Amino acid sequence: MKTKTLPHRRALVAFAMLVPAALAVRSVRAQASASASGVQLFKVVSARDEVIVGADAAMLGAGSGPAVERLAAQLAAKGQLTLWQYASHKDAAGALVQAPLRQIVVFRNDALRIEPYATPLPIQPLMK
Repeated sequence: MKTKTLPHRRALVAFAMLVPAALAVRSVRAQASASASGVQLFKVVSARDEVIVGADAAMLGAGSGPAVERLAAQLAAKGQLTLWQYASHKDAAGALVQAPLRQIVVFRNDALRIEPYATPLPIQPLMK
């Protein structure tokens, strides 16, 4: 019986090794689209809902740490942040993109978790 389960185990191990590689490629694509627009996307999770927001380098503040930690530090220090909510839309050419929808305020007391948000879609820059 061990000879029959061995190929299944090898397949399972091979699959387990491919999953992190696939996630890394997705993360690199998301970072590439973020660097083109200068905007990084984050998911802010509260007790009531979750929202996707965008922040540029000026909003994240100075520092060399991960962007999500810099955003969380800004929120902790200021108590609230005005950010752009992002959603998927079609651009003028009909292509699907992540675009700013409206400005929202995120309060320190309401945010339970902030995490990086990866998207395969191009990210449009913030509206000024």
